[in-house]
Amino acid sequence: LPAAATSSIWYDSEGGKVRLVTSGKPDTAGRIHGVLDIALKPGWKTYWRDPGDAGVPPQIDISASTNIANATLSFPPPQRHDDGSGKWAGYDHPVSLPVTFTLSAPNEPAVIDADIFLGICETICIPVQTKLTIDPGSDPDNVEDAALVKAALATLPAPARPDFGVNILPGDRETLIVEASFPGNAKAADFFVAGELGYMFGVPARSEKDGKLVFTV
Repeated sequence: LPAAATSSIWYDSEGGKVRLVTSGKPDTAGRIHGVLDIALKPGWKTYWRDPGDAGVPPQIDISASTNIANATLSFPPPQRHDDGSGKWAGYDHPVSLPVTFTLSAPNEPAVIDADIFLGICETICIPVQTKLTIDPGSDPDNVEDAALVKAALATLPAPARPDFGVNILPGDRETLIVEASFPGNAKAADFFVAGELGYMFGVPARSEKDGKLVFTV
């Protein structure tokens, strides 16, 4: 597939479709912002970055690209799901995952050849695997692409602030204990943990201490 636009074609699967979109020229650090756009059909779900024991997190491999050093996926807050065989984190609605592409040489043209792999589920889960190709420099001022990328970035978790943040409490080497300050309705609060190098966390146990929420993983 030749690179011809800042958005790829849609790749259709049984439970939905996916595409890549980028917007804007590289910033001063040589980064291009984009999204992995996942349009789920009603009743279908896809996974968060730490999906649980049996899930498949979205993955992007840019090793076949030209002048792209790496790509980093970011994730909006997920929801808890229970399919009867286990609990996992993910999304039951269309979702656009922000992607940051870093150029190897910021002043040189780039072509993104991305191998995409993710799982989507209804009553059963199916793998979605495809290659998506785009030229991020072909139409960097596209208004629709810019709006999609901006909206996706706005869904990411907000930075910590004095009335909204977490502190790690002492615990043993096998347990993570986190005290959370939460300004809103505490009953609606949840805590999602993701590790590096494929390490998976369980669903946190929730309690309260001195008016603050405590999550133990």
